[in-house]
Amino acid sequence: MRFQTLFSLLLALAMAEAQQFFNLTAISAAGGNSTIECWQLSEPLTSSSDAGTSGTVIQRLGDVSNATYTVLPAKFDGGLHRAPVAQYVAFISGLAHVTLPTSKTEAYIEGGKNGLIIAADTADLSTQGHGTNYPGKVETVALQIPFKDGKIPAHKVLYSGPCKKCDLSL
Repeated sequence: MRFQTLFSLLLALAMAEAQQFFNLTAISAAGGNSTIECWQLSEPLTSSSDAGTSGTVIQRLGDVSNATYTVLPAKFDGGLHRAPVAQYVAFISGLAHVTLPTSKTEAYIEGGKNGLIIAADTADLSTQGHGTNYPGKVETVALQIPFKDGKIPAHKVLYSGPCKKCDLSL
């Protein structure tokens, strides 16, 4: 009986250590100032059982609503602004450069596999917001995907500043 209990405990520990989590750069706010942080979503990566993707790694992103497809010209400057609503922004192609007016912290977000961020420095949290420009030689394509009812997915802050490339890899 003790062996079975010990085995079950070791198996549970091994499974917990094997869990992988999804990290992404987030633009948030603290003390009225926008921040750039590396967040880890609380729900672990899992394996899909859906037709067409069965057996692949997936991340459940939570409830979202009213997504927008945006094409930003090369060298476009979005200026200083706050997120209109708390949302995912998925950069499909191109390059975004995010800056903060009260800090030297900045993030370069390349479109593609690691192009998903959270923008949550809304007017009720940030007085000035953040700056975004698109310094690439080609247009940047982005999806703006608001969280349903403004509810940001459960997460923990890993560290201040954008996620490092080594923390974005699955």
